[in-house]
Amino acid sequence: MPFSYAELEQFYEGLVTRARGRGVACAITSGMACVAFGVSEATKDCDLLCTPDSASDLLGLLGETTLGGRLPGYRGNLTPPLDARWFHGGWTSHFVWPPADSGAYLDIFGVAPRSSSPWETEIQGFYASPHTVAEMKRTNRDKDWPFVTALGARMIEMGDERGWLHIYDEELLRNFADIKQPSHLLKRRPVLTLAATSNPNLRAALRAEIEYWHELDTVRLKIYENAVRRYMVEVRKSRLPPNAGLSAQHQLRVRCAEQYLPMNPLRDYGITRMISEAREALAQIINPAALAWLPNVRQHFKLLDA
Repeated sequence: MPFSYAELEQFYEGLVTRARGRGVACAITSGMACVAFGVSEATKDCDLLCTPDSASDLLGLLGETTLGGRLPGYRGNLTPPLDARWFHGGWTSHFVWPPADSGAYLDIFGVAPRSSSPWETEIQGFYASPHTVAEMKRTNRDKDWPFVTALGARMIEMGDERGWLHIYDEELLRNFADIKQPSHLLKRRPVLTLAATSNPNLRAALRAEIEYWHELDTVRLKIYENAVRRYMVEVRKSRLPPNAGLSAQHQLRVRCAEQYLPMNPLRDYGITRMISEAREALAQIINPAALAWLPNVRQHFKLLDA
């Protein structure tokens, strides 16, 4: 029988508790965090942020953590090893507690995608902050964007003015004109200037900003997809016994990664190049005048550009 959401929530929160007890800085993010913050009702799996240098300790914990009497394993041939060298470069490791149709899925991030500040500085209980979660949700998937706005609204309700950075609903954003506009927010997100002055160009500029994030995520994903191809082939070719444990799976993936998986493909590709390609793609589908209101996104990728 599939585990209920309450059972999985208890399981993952217990995993976080044990990990922190071993000195591992970690926090649940994405879908489960949205549920915890009251902006979503359910999710299928768990996304976990972990500081890259704690990867080895977390792997050791996973190797002894059972669910329904079963131990986890790496999921799929694309999954890179849970290793600090690749985690510093923005890779994500994927795990599953079998059986696949009713077990549990865990995706572990070493770097929060699109995060503009260290996520570990403002953890809320078991979870990453709404600010971090909202930045991570700026993907090329349309289904994620309502959660970005909902998290922004929740932040504003809690007195966190950074919530205005995450409001992508035009009507809600026009309420920005009714408050004292913090200059640092206007600088970070130029479209807020249009909202503050009830400018009729707000709708077009807001649409352009959303599409810009779509294009940025599309380019970013292609970079990682191209970088992982040879590694995926080698992992697939290196067959393990069906009952191979997590340690054996990990050792295989490390051997393949050391030969075939770039540690930081986004840095190798170039942040400036990625941003330029996203802007070029955007210019083909929106009014060029709206480009003037796009945010400076460099700060959202600085953690990978070191």
